[in-house]
Amino acid sequence: MIALLPMYDRPETAAANDALWQAIRTELGRGPENLTRDMDLWQAWRSPDLLLAQTCGLPFRARLYGDVQLVATPDYGLPGCPEGHYNSVLIARADQKGTRFTSFAGSRFAYNDPLSQSGWAAAMMRMRADDFLPGALIETGGHRASAEAVAEGRADFATIDALTYQMLQDYEPDLTAQLCELERTEPTPALPFITALGEDVPAIYNALEAAVESLSQAHRDVLHLKKIVHLPPSDYLAVPTPPGPTLVLDRLAREKAMAERT
Repeated sequence: MIALLPMYDRPETAAANDALWQAIRTELGRGPENLTRDMDLWQAWRSPDLLLAQTCGLPFRARLYGDVQLVATPDYGLPGCPEGHYNSVLIARADQKGTRFTSFAGSRFAYNDPLSQSGWAAAMMRMRADDFLPGALIETGGHRASAEAVAEGRADFATIDALTYQMLQDYEPDLTAQLCELERTEPTPALPFITALGEDVPAIYNALEAAVESLSQAHRDVLHLKKIVHLPPSDYLAVPTPPGPTLVLDRLAREKAMAERT
C-alpha cells in the first residue's frame, strides 16, 4: 500500500505530516508504516495500491477522475475562501507593489506546471477576465521556483498557491520580502485527498476526519489544517480548464507574425 501527502510537504512540515499519517493509520487500522516521499507523483496517484494521497484539482479533473476515488477536501481557513476552498496569490517584484494586474499584459509569466490549478489554470482564467496574455512563459517546476524567478527578475509575475505562499512567508521571509502581492484569484475547491478504485472511501474519510481532530494543535497549526469536508466530484469538474502552454505559445506566435506583417 502507498500513502503520500506531498503537496505541502517541506522540511518544516514533515514531522507534522508524519504525525498526521500515523494518526490516520491508527484510526484506519492498516496502511504503510511511513509516508512515501521518493516516488513519481503520477505513478503513485495511479497505482492500484494507493491508500491515500493528496493531489491538485486540475490533475484530478483532467486526468485522474474515473481512475481514482475522491475521499475528502481539506479546509485551511484561508482568507476570503469558503470552507474547503483555496486560491492563488498573484505576485510580482516588491517594487511593483500597487501596480494594476493588467499592466503585466505581454510580460514574462512564471508557472510551476501546466497541470497546476493554482500555478497555471487560475492565472490564465484571471488573465482571460481582462482579455490579455503574457508575452513569454517560463516553466519553473515548482511554486517556490516561480517565486524565486520573479524575485530574481527572470520573470515579471506568477501565481502561487495561497497556502504555499503563506508557508514561504513563514519559513523564507527573505524571499517573500522581495515580492509583493498584487491580488488573489477566485477560490476553487482545495487540493483533494484521493484513493484507488476499490478502496473503502467512507472508512478512509472517517479515519482522516478523526486523525485531524486528534492531531496536536501544534501540528495542526504547522499544516494550517482546520478540518476536512465533503465536496462532491462535480465541484471539481465544474472548474474551468484553460488552454495549456502549447496553445498559448501558438497564439502568441501567430499574433507576433501578424504584427510583423502589418
